[in-house]
Amino acid sequence: MVEALKTVAVDIPADTSRRFGLIVIGDEILSGRRQDKHLSKLIELLTERGLSLSWARYVADDPEQITATLKDSFASGDIVFSTGGIGATPDDHTRQCAALALGTKTQLHPTARELIAGRIEATAEGDPIKADLNTPENQHRFKMGEFPLGSDIIPNPYNQIPGFRINEHHFLPGFPVMAAPMMAWCLDTHYKALFHQDNWAEQSFIVPKGVESVLTPLMERIEASYPGVKVFSLPSVGDSTRGGVFAVRHIELGIKGNANLLESAWSALRAGTAELGYEIHDLDPA
Repeated sequence: MVEALKTVAVDIPADTSRRFGLIVIGDEILSGRRQDKHLSKLIELLTERGLSLSWARYVADDPEQITATLKDSFASGDIVFSTGGIGATPDDHTRQCAALALGTKTQLHPTARELIAGRIEATAEGDPIKADLNTPENQHRFKMGEFPLGSDIIPNPYNQIPGFRINEHHFLPGFPVMAAPMMAWCLDTHYKALFHQDNWAEQSFIVPKGVESVLTPLMERIEASYPGVKVFSLPSVGDSTRGGVFAVRHIELGIKGNANLLESAWSALRAGTAELGYEIHDLDPA
């Protein structure tokens, strides 16, 4: 076997039917007023636990879009994280849309009410008017605890205003500082049985001036000959700031899958690439 100079070894669950997905809700993401940080964070949290993200979707603050998206994701059987739209302003529709997608209604969750009341009292700083739970302002804050019937609470260590969980969908605030620890809590509390179940590895090399249409038949043969191995290509137009083979048009060509299956596929991929007349440049160790 030719030694792989770039190998990323992680673990993924053997039960590949348990897919993870992400839904990011918010006009501010689609308009570019804010940059999404949830995608990269969830990928990081999953990778640390030997898991991977299967899909992600971005949705506007539009009730019809949100409801349709959630209907699809509830029907998928996937484990899904949804961020945004669970506040108490007019553009926060996620709670009601989740209920509609499930054919149920929302109701103030008793534990959420306690947590929100505690937050109101803590931020009142002894002011009896601010601490009065019956004021219109505070009654409106309780809307953040109205979840679809049957929901469970997701604790929020940042400000105690909870998210909710139902049908393996986890609804979190749009603020990354809140959502990230809540994602971690959900994974560690509910999905530990899926952690680190299979030895997953990834290996790749650079093919200067590679052409995907030429390499595709080789990629297809490798996948057909070595079940459980996936072949990937990442084309680049070149980056002059990096120099060397990276400065010209190139393809990063590689394989990923169970580490026990990769040795023969790795050798076959390299040999097939060389037979096509291409040079192979190994990457520096990660």
